[in-house]
Amino acid sequence: MRLHPAVVGATEEALREILRFTGPADVILSRYFRENPKLGSRERGAIAEAVYAVLRYKLAFASFAESGSGPAMRRLALLGLADAAGVDAIAGLSEQETEWLNRIAQIDRSTLPATLRANLPPWLYERLVSRLGEAETLALADALNRLAPLDLRVNSMKARREDVLAQLAHAGIVCEATPYAPLGIRVWKKPALQNLPLFKDGAIEVQDEGSQLLAQILAPKRGEMIADFCAGAGGKTLALGALMRNTGRLYAFDVSEKRLAKLKPRLARSGLSNVHPGVIAHENDVKVKRLAGKIDRVLVDAPCSGLGTLRRNPDMKWRQTPESVAELHDKQVSILNGAARLVKPGGRLVYATCSLLEEENEAIVAQFAESHKDFVLRPMGEILAEQKIPLEMGDYLKMSPQTHQTDGFFAAVFERVK
Repeated sequence: MRLHPAVVGATEEALREILRFTGPADVILSRYFRENPKLGSRERGAIAEAVYAVLRYKLAFASFAESGSGPAMRRLALLGLADAAGVDAIAGLSEQETEWLNRIAQIDRSTLPATLRANLPPWLYERLVSRLGEAETLALADALNRLAPLDLRVNSMKARREDVLAQLAHAGIVCEATPYAPLGIRVWKKPALQNLPLFKDGAIEVQDEGSQLLAQILAPKRGEMIADFCAGAGGKTLALGALMRNTGRLYAFDVSEKRLAKLKPRLARSGLSNVHPGVIAHENDVKVKRLAGKIDRVLVDAPCSGLGTLRRNPDMKWRQTPESVAELHDKQVSILNGAARLVKPGGRLVYATCSLLEEENEAIVAQFAESHKDFVLRPMGEILAEQKIPLEMGDYLKMSPQTHQTDGFFAAVFERVK
């Protein structure tokens, strides 16, 4: 069945806006669809998939587009639509365009130069190659350019994983238990989650398996005082609250009121009453200072480049620059130093990012260890064994899409000397 003829023009328009990289692609796309309500759900789906195909394969597509004719943005839109829906589904093509797209479809992409196969900005490609080598960088890039499955976390306050798996299967949803996170479920075809009773009742939440492991690594206990220092929309906060069995006190701090507002409906569904959200001005806010030395465990899921999440957010690789990463480094150091003040003697501090870059991960941890002799790094292998998580790791948690089928995650565990 062919797409509506308006789809090509609409894809061009959306791409023109998104490729300016003035903001997140999903936000710009949502706004575009709100401003163009006449587009049906099938058209919106095709446009979104085409846009994301262009963002994933921008370098290769730009190279292919050089051989076509007509406006450059139309050529990119056509390549995206052909990738997402197939050449035969595109209405309104000229004979020349059809021939061109069919010719492009014959190209064996594995024969392209390495930089085009990776589809990463040159600065990022070079950094990864210098650390991992070309073969491993290409394997990582290939995994990052594939569509991510949907990971769910079962709310242990309301349901058991085996029961949820059975209910999802009964609803015709293909899913399986995740291999590492004990409450995780992986869904391969994305259902309309918000319509499921399981979702409405708070029995499940969307959360990548790598992110779920951070809560397990922090390992909060009943009755403790815990702080999620960069809580955002609260996915990890909810996981921590459930592990605490709704006891103790769980602070969800963030500098963004807008992000924290997204926690409210999720919190209402979760059934948790031990969570205390708080907007802070910065890492040295008076709300933070009051809790100095009083918190049992602190999670710092630091603001980062997000380069581990390219399966979901392919625009991130084009929006980040070496300069923006350097700025983040300074912010990460400052946030970790601020969060460390909360930890009481004998308490635990977890630093985490969804980045693949050494300067946001190992370099921050080394800098912190050097300037905080009252904190000791706990080998990640030991922590995972304590939590009965079947993962082989050295000092740090390093998750990646090509090895673990999760987003790219990094984490380190410190404990404050008694």
